[in-house]
Amino acid sequence: MLYDDYEKIKNLEESLANGSISQEEFEREREKLLSKEKPVETDTLSPSAPVSGKKPLFGLEENLYLLLMHLSQFVSAFIVPLVMWLIGKDENQRVDWHGKEIMNFIITYALWFIVGIVTIPLIVGIVILSIWGVAITIFIIIASVKAYNGEDWRYPLTIKFLK
Repeated sequence: MLYDDYEKIKNLEESLANGSISQEEFEREREKLLSKEKPVETDTLSPSAPVSGKKPLFGLEENLYLLLMHLSQFVSAFIVPLVMWLIGKDENQRVDWHGKEIMNFIITYALWFIVGIVTIPLIVGIVILSIWGVAITIFIIIASVKAYNGEDWRYPLTIKFLK
């Protein structure tokens, strides 16, 4: 609980003691203050990203769910993130937004992989695949940390197939 919320509860208690509000009003307002979630901020790179305070699925906090959605790419390239997105997209706007970003990232970087494989005989492919591997690892980690911190981050050099 923030100091500001503590002060608001103290003011509510004073109002209750003075008779300005009823016990029912006090309980309702106190519950609002105690149960409210911290606001979700959007990054300047994604001003159109939705803001949501709902919990996704499985009883996880929204930011933890999004973190796991991004990190699951290490486990199964696209299957687990796809399933998590499809399950949670109707229930939570941020899950939908992050799911689309992840799918766009996977599709785009799969195309980069194909370009790298095709150009291996020209030696350029080896460079492309090396950069590709490092970039994917770094970008997934950055996106995971930012999602957990409540920020929305777009993967670089990604084509928007899903909008």
